[in-house]
Amino acid sequence: MFSVNSLGFLCFLAVLTPLWFVTRPGRRWQLMLAANLVFYLSIDVPGLFVMLASALVVWLSARHAAPGAASAGRWFSLGLFAALAPLLALKYYGMAAETANSLFGLSLWDGAGLLQPLGLAYFSLQRVSYLVDVRRGTLSAEPCFARVLCYASFFFSITQGPFNRYGTLMPQLDAPTRFDSRRLWRGAMRCAWGYFKKYAVAERAAVVVSAAFAAPQDLDRSQLIFGAVMYSFQLYADFSGYTDIVLGAGEILGLALPENFRQPFLAATVRELWSRWHISLSQWFRDYVYIPLGGNRRGAARRDGNLVVTFLASGLWHGANWTFVVWGGLHGLIQAVENHLPWRKRITKFPLRLAGIAGTFLIFVFTFTIFRADSLPDALEYFRCIALNGGTHVFSEYWELGLTSRLDIVLLLGGIAALVAVDILHECGVHLRDAIAASPLPVRWLVYECAIFAFLLMGKFLSDGGFLYARF
Repeated sequence: MFSVNSLGFLCFLAVLTPLWFVTRPGRRWQLMLAANLVFYLSIDVPGLFVMLASALVVWLSARHAAPGAASAGRWFSLGLFAALAPLLALKYYGMAAETANSLFGLSLWDGAGLLQPLGLAYFSLQRVSYLVDVRRGTLSAEPCFARVLCYASFFFSITQGPFNRYGTLMPQLDAPTRFDSRRLWRGAMRCAWGYFKKYAVAERAAVVVSAAFAAPQDLDRSQLIFGAVMYSFQLYADFSGYTDIVLGAGEILGLALPENFRQPFLAATVRELWSRWHISLSQWFRDYVYIPLGGNRRGAARRDGNLVVTFLASGLWHGANWTFVVWGGLHGLIQAVENHLPWRKRITKFPLRLAGIAGTFLIFVFTFTIFRADSLPDALEYFRCIALNGGTHVFSEYWELGLTSRLDIVLLLGGIAALVAVDILHECGVHLRDAIAASPLPVRWLVYECAIFAFLLMGKFLSDGGFLYARF
């Protein structure tokens, strides 16, 4: 099994890397296709058939959907159906059936046991982008099905992104990139930072979050607030950690994959947050939902409505639960309100920027608490307990949050402090990988040894280790 946080993935990458550089550039995409299929088969054999069937119809439709082609509109509609039907049927049927049952007293099958292919939400949207780009004429239809399948099944990002565009990814697979030891070290350092985020921050925060959301009525206000804040850091460390790992692995092969995070907790507005958080998804919804709806070209009211619709769609993409829809709707509404605030530009500049950062982080924590809850009633119960439960025992009664000692709290907060410090340095233009690479050899190895010691000391390695966004 080659999931990104497994030893198998590292061994898989260690085998792929030398094969990559001894393969002729024109054949590398074939090697990548083979790697994609091996990766997918190691995790989800039944889902492979859904992916293959959908990719085949999208490829065929794109070949007949170019501007000016006969019956292009019908072929385009068929391709969209093939790209989105598996997502709608397999991921959202249960939610639709449950809603219909509760509203109309029906007894529809709830969809229990439906196949959930690996990366369904990701490869569906990537195929839509390929098809739409061909339809718009910004991309030529690919005559070779295997290349489209290689793009659709790209194993670095099929489970959690980042979203790739066909015209950006596939030329890189054909490029005559040579092995570079400096690039190898830079990529390895980025992978190591991703694993630190995952195991030293996300996995330790997960213990607190699970305890807080499992029984909020049994905890006091300080513990619940701490749990909500820890979920924000857990999600950021988990998701950006995965992204660092796959981008670092891509860098080793000479592939420049899209950045997905840019210090999101230093955003001063919600609009700015979405230019820093899950960037490739935000850009996808901008290009394929917001702009086709009219974007900001048809007046302020239409712009605000387009924002809300786009973020409702984004929320629904995250999962078949009304918590995601409410979460997306709130982010759209808040941005619509921001558009009309007289101080919306001033708050992005110092010293008001500090207040904007604090306010945006509070909004993030509030909305993502809804995002984390199993249902809307559970989210309301969590907020009710914050409002009504007294007490300030978050650090004194640490065992109620699943922690074994105060050292656990110190290590958790230390990991978060390291995460925030690195983000602040990056925001100030100081990039640690560049600084380390430019240091004398003894200094570099001292940094490596300290980093390894910190990772082993602070890491929590006995959990199941799954990535949060893999379930979306």
